[in-house]
Amino acid sequence: MATLPQLPLNFNRQIKLSNDGGSLSSDTGEFIFREFDEKIGFSRTLAQHLNLKDSRAYFVHSNENLLRQKIYQMIAGYSEDDAADQLTNDPVFTQILGTPALASQPSLSRFFKRFDQTSIKQLELANRELLNKVHQFRDSKALIFDLDSTHSDTYGHQESTAYNAHYGTIGFHPLVAFDGVTGDFLKAKLRPGNVYTSNGVIEFIQPLIEHYNEKFPETSLFVRGDSGFAVPALYELCEKESVYYVIRLKSNAQLQQIAEEYHPSSTPIDITKAEYLFEETIYQAKSWSKPRKVIIQSVRPAGELFFNHSFFVTNLEVAFSPKNIVRAYQKRGTMENYIKEAKNGFRLDKMNSHSFQVNEVRMMLSLLAYNLTNWLRTLAFPPEQKNMQIETIRTRIIKVASKLVKSGRSLYFKLSSSFVYQEFFWNVLCRIQKLQIE
Repeated sequence: MATLPQLPLNFNRQIKLSNDGGSLSSDTGEFIFREFDEKIGFSRTLAQHLNLKDSRAYFVHSNENLLRQKIYQMIAGYSEDDAADQLTNDPVFTQILGTPALASQPSLSRFFKRFDQTSIKQLELANRELLNKVHQFRDSKALIFDLDSTHSDTYGHQESTAYNAHYGTIGFHPLVAFDGVTGDFLKAKLRPGNVYTSNGVIEFIQPLIEHYNEKFPETSLFVRGDSGFAVPALYELCEKESVYYVIRLKSNAQLQQIAEEYHPSSTPIDITKAEYLFEETIYQAKSWSKPRKVIIQSVRPAGELFFNHSFFVTNLEVAFSPKNIVRAYQKRGTMENYIKEAKNGFRLDKMNSHSFQVNEVRMMLSLLAYNLTNWLRTLAFPPEQKNMQIETIRTRIIKVASKLVKSGRSLYFKLSSSFVYQEFFWNVLCRIQKLQIE
């Protein structure tokens, strides 16, 4: 980077700005992530699984380091590959990677092209192994598969981009699954923009269900999904694998008739208050192989005569009341926050490559960056900060100025004395070092 001349400020000509400060970094908090990375074996697990077909005869930056560099750049908020050109000699990033200098933007861009479907699967397996380790450490008794699809807008001639009528825009239509209890990003699949919501959902979710049933048989599994996932094959899979599910159904004339028999239109007792009523019935659609339990939620808004009815198919047992089943489904609303965090914080929806496969790799790296952050905040943050979003995390512990001072065999990163959130910073670092994760 070219050094700018000293630039005086008009409000006080004695103040002059320049960018020749030397070994300074504005991202010292990345060391906290690297310490946590080592504690859970994050980079080590990725390196064990990743095996790219690399035809380079000579190289300076290994594929493992390129992968780590990109993930750490995203965590710090540098989603663009060309940010690497400004970070080349950053003292924090170079120490995190263990290299004299960072890879350049062209090196990062070429790195993505070395992936194929096999190596994408390797990243997926690495993420699963890390999820296993964290799940075991948490000793979780339940795991909720929250299924959803989202949209990634495109603005060029990307491969497999298409118009999606539901979103009313052109792009891709990824399928995603989060753990509704912890917010962990379980899996993602990039799809063309014009596929239906449930397209490929069985192939997507079945390996997850089978894996957790085998690896953690004592954990209760639960699937939630909106009406886009109301397909008989999903119910049958859950029933076969002993997985609980609550999935919203699309309304039809027969369901409406059943609901109106329970709660026909009538004069409300108090027009100033909304009414919420819950019933359960046995129903069999034409495409179903057998009858199933359906929960009916009837809501009459204040001042209205007619009820609005919602329907949910479930295999939850008698111990769960219809009201509690609906409430359990409604907690799925947190899923939107997870997707928003993955998009806004880690650029999950950034699809600017012509290659569909490269876009899928970028999505996978966003997933990994999201998970490393989520594991850090849920395992090492104080209880009152465990729901902190990535933008706040960047402000509180990542964007910390420090100066590198070399002395003998040691490297001292001296943080700013006026750092406002230093108590939180040191608290998190101490918590990480006390973690006992095998």
